[in-house]
Amino acid sequence: MATIRLSSMLGQRRNGPGRPLHWTDIAAYVYLALGVVLMFGPVLWLVLSSFKTQSALLEFPPSLLPFAQVEVTVSGQPQKLPLFRAKLPDGTVRELAQVRRIGLIAQMVDPADPSQQFRVAIDKREPVRRVALATENYSEPLQRFAFLRFLYNSVFVTVIATLITLLINSMAAYGLAVYQFPGKQAATLAVIGTLMIPVTIILVPVYLVVTELGLTNSLWAVILPGAATPTGVFLLRQYMLTLPKDLIEAARMDKASEWQIYWRIVMPLTLPALAVLAIFSIMWRWNEFLWPLAVLTKTEVYTLQIALNAFQGELQTQWHYLLAMTVVTLIPVALVFVFLQRFITTGIGSTGMK
Repeated sequence: MATIRLSSMLGQRRNGPGRPLHWTDIAAYVYLALGVVLMFGPVLWLVLSSFKTQSALLEFPPSLLPFAQVEVTVSGQPQKLPLFRAKLPDGTVRELAQVRRIGLIAQMVDPADPSQQFRVAIDKREPVRRVALATENYSEPLQRFAFLRFLYNSVFVTVIATLITLLINSMAAYGLAVYQFPGKQAATLAVIGTLMIPVTIILVPVYLVVTELGLTNSLWAVILPGAATPTGVFLLRQYMLTLPKDLIEAARMDKASEWQIYWRIVMPLTLPALAVLAIFSIMWRWNEFLWPLAVLTKTEVYTLQIALNAFQGELQTQWHYLLAMTVVTLIPVALVFVFLQRFITTGIGSTGMK
């Protein structure tokens, strides 16, 4: 069904079906194609690069597909030898296996007849390569570096923090949008004003508070400080202002409590805005690096973002592991967006009334 809709949309033309393309149609297609390349090109490059070996990542010029050098078994050799396409002095080109390399000369043999040995200059040969997926980039970190534990920590922090954020922010937004009390405008301006305060400004005071509470090296030290976000309060408040006041007054006349009005009436009607805030919260918490780095020092409580930093050393960076685990960290966020994006496209500008 989606394919049919997409094909029908692409088949629509300015001058109607069956007529030549207008220049605006061509410009629109080029613009959309460029947008697709710019958005999904880096992601495709990341995924393909995550299946490359460490040596393949350092090649220049780089290749899009993950290639690996072919290795062959040669009689009389204890291990497989790399295969090259070598140009011999008589001008012929043969596929030879390299036994050893001494300086600028490589000693090579014919895999079919190991008794034939050749001495070939290294600039007269090129490796024989084929497309190969280095799946060990994914399996080895999961086995050797306890990445499943780090994944659990990140999922726990993201889920619990998002639930707390939705609850606290929606309650604050409900009070600022529905109730009338002295100082309401000042409180709203104070919430909006905190948006202009950088996180690094409050990093030290918040760290001192967390230390006094004894929460360092605990996942709750990552969850609780950011439970209430001014962005979430402002977003939900603006949406709740569009809800009809008559609906809330009718509920009060039916003797519904304020909690029942909040939980059974306002929250269901605010579901599209809650979905947007949930996506933002998941992205914030999942990608958070600076604050967890400050309060988490034990390996067993590391989140994924801090664990990825372990692959970056002072002298060497394990790019093949880093890229593979980066792809793993992208999968949950992409799945969340796929399942919640329909709430973004429907109902944001509606009033909540059917």
